[in-house]
Amino acid sequence: MTQDQILQALRNVQEPDLGSDIVTLNMVKDLSVNGDDVSFTIVLTTPACPMKDLMKNASINAIRLLVNKEANVTVNFTANTSSVRKDTGAILPKVKNIIAVVSGKGGVGKSTVSANLALALSQGGAKVGLMDADIYGPSVPIMFGVRGERPKMMDNGDKGLIVPLERYGIKLMSIGLLVDEKNAVVWRGPMASSAIRQFVTDVFWDELDYLVIDMPPGTGDIHLTLMQTVPVTGVVVVTTPQDVALADAKKGIAMFGQAQIKVPIIGIVENMSYFTPAELPENKYYIFGKEGGKRLAEEYDIPFLGQIPLVQSIREGGDKGVPIMMTDDAVSKAAFEEFAGLAARSIAMRNANFAATRVVEVVA
Repeated sequence: MTQDQILQALRNVQEPDLGSDIVTLNMVKDLSVNGDDVSFTIVLTTPACPMKDLMKNASINAIRLLVNKEANVTVNFTANTSSVRKDTGAILPKVKNIIAVVSGKGGVGKSTVSANLALALSQGGAKVGLMDADIYGPSVPIMFGVRGERPKMMDNGDKGLIVPLERYGIKLMSIGLLVDEKNAVVWRGPMASSAIRQFVTDVFWDELDYLVIDMPPGTGDIHLTLMQTVPVTGVVVVTTPQDVALADAKKGIAMFGQAQIKVPIIGIVENMSYFTPAELPENKYYIFGKEGGKRLAEEYDIPFLGQIPLVQSIREGGDKGVPIMMTDDAVSKAAFEEFAGLAARSIAMRNANFAATRVVEVVA
């Protein structure tokens, strides 16, 4: 066997999302051939790629079918998270993807989805940060068990920077880490917007594959401020199945589709899709309606990223400061892992097919 024969065989292995083979896409590295032993590394576009097993099996089959049926094939994986950011001298230069998690209304579990999305991406091998942009109702300190903790400062040349807290392997920043939780944040819009700019420009996020931003409900000042400050890679829309939530989710989709903003929608995730009692894990009770989020995704031709069940342990984990991704609840973890994998896949496809999002300069 020769390296050229192996590479020729691997040209038959497609990267499902990018529409080309793994050799043409330069995803094959460290190829080694020694007798009947073959080893190489496939460089994924994201550590959380849900297609890695498919590509591994296809690679082994291609080599045994086209080169040597006795070959001992070892396929390793590494990841170089894709990004379309070219503004490396601008704000957050070491952050590859900035993902805003939004909803048209409150109460749909957006913070729970944001927290567990960040954790699932991190557990897949990515470097992840979570920014709580809900100035008036911050949830991150409670959900991650860091109530009362305060971030430290560091010198960065002529400017001091806030060092985000780290918990469960991800970096965290929230107004709730700077203000006593018993006090209300009674600020006008410009002050809240200024805080969001500081969370972006004055926090030492350093190198990240994904910065997940838990946005406040609605379509207001803070959303516009974020779009005017950094080039957001894309948006994940959270909804629940009932019509009243879907109606508001449509407003969120419409906001980011406006010509002045034009931020891609990575996908829609349906939270609280059905209730599953712990003692009857196979049962599904559609309390808030059935598959409303899926129908919304089909209506707008947007990727559907999955359904998250309404499970008591998810709520309990958030209240105790131990998100469901850090527990042994296999059913709920599987739902979030599938969602995170599909989101990472959708981000990689977005980066392969669309130019970088521009910072919004003027919104009339």
